[in-house]
Amino acid sequence: MSLKFLKVLIACMLASLIGACDSSAPKFQNTDITGATYARDFQLTDHHGVVRTLADFQGKAVVLFFGFTQCPDVCPTTLSELKAVMQSLGSQADRVQVLFVTLDPARDTQAVLAQYVPAFDTRFLGMYTDAEGTLKIAKDFKVYFEKRPGSTPENYTIDHTAASFVFDPQGRIRLYVKHDQLATLAQDLPLLLPGK
Repeated sequence: MSLKFLKVLIACMLASLIGACDSSAPKFQNTDITGATYARDFQLTDHHGVVRTLADFQGKAVVLFFGFTQCPDVCPTTLSELKAVMQSLGSQADRVQVLFVTLDPARDTQAVLAQYVPAFDTRFLGMYTDAEGTLKIAKDFKVYFEKRPGSTPENYTIDHTAASFVFDPQGRIRLYVKHDQLATLAQDLPLLLPGK
């Protein structure tokens, strides 16, 4: 083992130990990805026809989820669970913005998103872009999705990553939330909101 490697190893161990002992660091239930070099920003159109970036939600925690409106299970379940999280937050929910980003721009038009997404919670926004933009944002967020043929060309489904991303009110990526961990956002979101 080289001396240089040993020094790096010791430095990493010390950094980990200091981080573990830092009582001021939030103790999240979900995966802390603070400082990640991906999932930094987006440019999407909301279901009102307004082009949005992350900066438009400055001062709010943002929960972003990828899906499609004809999804039979994960997507409606996720939106229902996020509605429950918002209800449990009480007045703090006013400082949280949920964004549903479609992976199916061919079928999920502005009109479709405007009907589907607010049916879960009127504060939620459906977001879309064109096919090329969808590929770009999926790549930027490291989200997998693949179209699966159905009985007709229009009757397809989409396999996709079932997780949410959380940004703090300063627009920094902070959390990766697995589909089966959504309820724990009720504990994590208040840690990101000032004046808790």
